[in-house]
Amino acid sequence: MNEHVPAVRPDTVAAAAYAPAPLEPYTPAPAAVELPAERGPVVWVPDAYGRMVPMPKHLAPPPMPMPEPRDLTPLPLLDPIAQRFVGAGIGSGALAAGVGWGVGEVINAVAGFTSGAAMWIALAVLAWRMPVRAVADGRRGSTVHIRKAVIKRSHFHG
Repeated sequence: MNEHVPAVRPDTVAAAAYAPAPLEPYTPAPAAVELPAERGPVVWVPDAYGRMVPMPKHLAPPPMPMPEPRDLTPLPLLDPIAQRFVGAGIGSGALAAGVGWGVGEVINAVAGFTSGAAMWIALAVLAWRMPVRAVADGRRGSTVHIRKAVIKRSHFHG
């Protein structure tokens, strides 16, 4: 089954005849003559390396549409809506601080009123309620007659 094949010596290889492959498949076919009138229009387009190469017009990519001009006016540093939000936040904070300060002032006024002014108001109300004739006569207050009767009875039950 396994048959041993002797090694080929180099002097016997040179003796063998060299038979090259046939060249018939590589012979050029007769070329047709192309006239300029038969050829379509050619356009030059850039390739991947930036060089301009010719290309039939029907195979060229469609031309790129011209973009519309951009508006290059400078934009504000902050968005106007953001500016409104910041202004509203600052305004409401100032309003809250003012309301808090006002409430504190009212509480301080009430505390001062109860300690000193209430006494003066009470004296003014008492003076207003005092009868007019007592002030006119120079006497104090209204006239009161007091009658004191002492009745003593002694009973002895003894």
